[in-house]
Amino acid sequence: MPRILSIDYGLKRTGIAVTDELEIIASGLTTIPSETAISFLTTYFSKEQVSEVLIGEPKQMNGEPSESTAIIEEFVKKFSKAFPEMKIIRVDERFTSKMAFQTMIDSGLNKKKRQNKALVDEISATIMLQDYLTRKMI
Repeated sequence: MPRILSIDYGLKRTGIAVTDELEIIASGLTTIPSETAISFLTTYFSKEQVSEVLIGEPKQMNGEPSESTAIIEEFVKKFSKAFPEMKIIRVDERFTSKMAFQTMIDSGLNKKKRQNKALVDEISATIMLQDYLTRKMI
């Protein structure tokens, strides 16, 4: 059965999360350098079935696009060109980084581990994906 993949794309790093094959549970997969995202995904898609990909859509509090929107839109164009058959779902990523950081605190990670921005990106992608799964089941 196919999985759903979530991408928290950033200027330097990209967090990636994926569901189990039953599309019930979201788990962090990895964080990669953003410039390697398309090649990483090419390899991943050749090994795993993926039915759809969530890509974060950054917005400001008032719903307007954020300053990082242009960077992510450029990635979406590259992604669509590389994987024209893949279904893309854009999801609001407001607060995911803050929620990821709070999750790290709540789980008891020490200060040094909480400073790991790659882990924050991976957890952010997981939060986006789990939120999508929750809304999908309602």
